Amino acid sequence: MLLQPVDYQALFSPRVGEKRLGEVLVQLPSVTDQQIYQTELAQAWQQGRRIILIGVPESIGPRANLGRGGAEDGWLAALKGLLNLQANDLIASDLLLLAGAVPTADLQRHSSDLDPNDSQQLEQLRDLCAQLDERVSAVLKPAFAQGFEVILIGGGHNNAYPLLNSLAEVSEQAVGAINLDPHADFRACEGRHSGNGFSYAYQHGALAHYHVVGLHPAKNNARSIERLRQAGFSWVTLQQLWQQPWAEQLLELEQISRRWDCPFGIELDVDALYGVPASAMNFIGLSVSHAATLVSCLAAQQKARYLHLAEAAPSLHPHGRSSGDLVTAQVLSELVLAYLQGYCLRTP
Repeated sequence: MLLQPVDYQALFSPRVGEKRLGEVLVQLPSVTDQQIYQTELAQAWQQGRRIILIGVPESIGPRANLGRGGAEDGWLAALKGLLNLQANDLIASDLLLLAGAVPTADLQRHSSDLDPNDSQQLEQLRDLCAQLDERVSAVLKPAFAQGFEVILIGGGHNNAYPLLNSLAEVSEQAVGAINLDPHADFRACEGRHSGNGFSYAYQHGALAHYHVVGLHPAKNNARSIERLRQAGFSWVTLQQLWQQPWAEQLLELEQISRRWDCPFGIELDVDALYGVPASAMNFIGLSVSHAATLVSCLAAQQKARYLHLAEAAPSLHPHGRSSGDLVTAQVLSELVLAYLQGYCLRTP
């Protein structure tokens, strides 16, 4: 099965006299093979859908990067928040197509008993992450080829690699990425994990332009910084963001994406944000309003092609899972709306 459908009824609560997004969003039926998938995508495109929402419920990538699990729960928490929002003419929900989730249960099971501190088992985790890459790519390539833009909710930041690689392959050119993240995720290509998605994309010729927003100097190893320099990639540190008005930063990001003049993705690791539960939870990060305005600003650019929301891990909230679900639902659904808002601001 390429995609697992979503059980709407379990995720939203209808109210008499109102319409929730869960009642109006169009969902792909169960998809078992590529031919059916391509047919369904074409039909949805003809009906006016332009942005496809895909989940990757896994924590294999973060654990293969010696981090904590929990990111497998981000997708359903985000979806619950989104589906319970009000449906009205202020929200362009008619653009959205809900695809469902990439099947990950078997890979998650295989990974659950592996110890990242054991070198052989760590290698197995990284092999599972590479297998996940293939499954994610099988869903992304037909969507990009049909013309859809993608909102992908993870899962770990490892899924940046299949996003960039799939977009580059379909576009027949190397692409760009702007990443709101204290970590550049430009670690060595030592086997796949959440810390080297951009390294692999660059090594394989998919990534031509890369800019990191909010990079923390003390949270990136020296080799990663050197590799970024050698590649000619750029960044602005978190400390620099504190010293410059946000509106000026957004204008600079617009200019960067236009200079690239190529398809690009918006990458957002939620550990860049203050108090959002993640494998590397952050208490000196940026606000949700910073993230939402960045997403909206960049989504308004003609060559934006996807939004990736990575690393949300509800169970890692300091006050427990229920608090984590609530925060994740609110934050990620707001960022999905920000992409829709930006998309609707594009000029012909």
